[in-house]
This record gives sequence, C-alpha cells and structure tokens, in this order.
Amino acid sequence: MASWRRAWEQVIPFFAYPLEGRRGIDTPHAIESLNVQMRKIIKNRGHFPNDEAATKLIDWALRHSTAKRKRPPVFWKSALNQFASRYADRFAGPSVGTAGLVKP
Repeated sequence: MASWRRAWEQVIPFFAYPLEGRRGIDTPHAIESLNVQMRKIIKNRGHFPNDEAATKLIDWALRHSTAKRKRPPVFWKSALNQFASRYADRFAGPSVGTAGLVKP
C-alpha cells in the first residue's frame, strides 16, 4: 500500500483508461514472457563493447519476440484502437488506418 501511495500520481492515469485499455497495459504474462526472453538473450551474449551494441541487440530481440507471437490477445484490437484515438501522433504503419484505427 505504501508503494501505491508514494507513486499515486503515476498510478492515477492508468485508471483513466477504459477496461480494454487497462487490460492492454497490464498484461503480466506477456511482460514476464518478454522479460525472460530479454534476460536469456542478454545472458547468452555476456558482454557488450558499448551501449550502442546493447541497444541494437535489445532492439533486435524485441522485434524478433513480436514476430514470434502467433496472435495477439482477444482484447488487444479494442485496446489498440483506444490508444490510437488518444495518441494518434504516435501511430503509423501498415496495420493502422488513416484515422489511426486498426484496420479490420
């Protein structure tokens, strides 16, 4: 409870999202799965000559991990549409329509 009180200003915006948006943000299984993959890749590499090398490996790992997913969670399309409506300037690419919404 004390940690919630200390970080209350950062917690409040989470509750401003509708349920689908919160489910898209708070997905512990997906987050933990990604953390395991990142730790495994970084551990296997051992060391990095510089920050740029570490950044490139993490970027590659993130792209590779999203490519391996067979399908997104059922609620994700609804959550993505909410995020696209709220943050239209951050959305671009083939899967997002011109109005910022996910194409069917």
